[in-house]
Amino acid sequence: MVSFKPVRIAACAALAASLTTTALPAQAEPRAYRIDPSHFSIVFNAMHIGYAPTWGLFLKGEGGFTYDEDTRELSDLSVTIEAGSVFSNDEQRDGHLRSDDFLSAEAHPSITFVMTDAQPQTDTRGTVTGDLTLRGVTRPVTLDVTLNKIGPYPFGGTYVVGISASTVLKRSDFGMTYAVADGLVGDEVTVRIDLEAIRQ
Repeated sequence: MVSFKPVRIAACAALAASLTTTALPAQAEPRAYRIDPSHFSIVFNAMHIGYAPTWGLFLKGEGGFTYDEDTRELSDLSVTIEAGSVFSNDEQRDGHLRSDDFLSAEAHPSITFVMTDAQPQTDTRGTVTGDLTLRGVTRPVTLDVTLNKIGPYPFGGTYVVGISASTVLKRSDFGMTYAVADGLVGDEVTVRIDLEAIRQ
């Protein structure tokens, strides 16, 4: 009987070690993602003389971020939008939007957003706060964010995350005061962003 004790102890130790190893949480693996420019929509609207919102969008933008799918931790998010790529389906209005009354696109060709904080609320929803620079003015902005889907893409053998985000800005906060006082153009601008980003 004595001769079996060392074997029994060794077996128990091996089993305990195996169970301990199995119970350890998975190692966090943050991965870099780049926004797919062909699936990147930045749309906005502002009230026109109280009658109805007028819609517009930006045609050119780029950006990326780091995301850990296991911990849902987001970091290093930055986005750059070409101010001159604004489009509202009216050539004269688009020219006005690029002027100093609105975007001042010649003097400030880039609109940037750089993340400073992210707070998950559920498995698929949360907020992202960052510094938005528009017309050379930087203000903090918080986006409501929804994770739509993440996983292998059905084409091209890539891995993709799909995200929707929205916020409401006051354009006067960025020195864009044209037609605010007389109510011809609303001060509040609703912004919606939809994107697909490819894991690198």
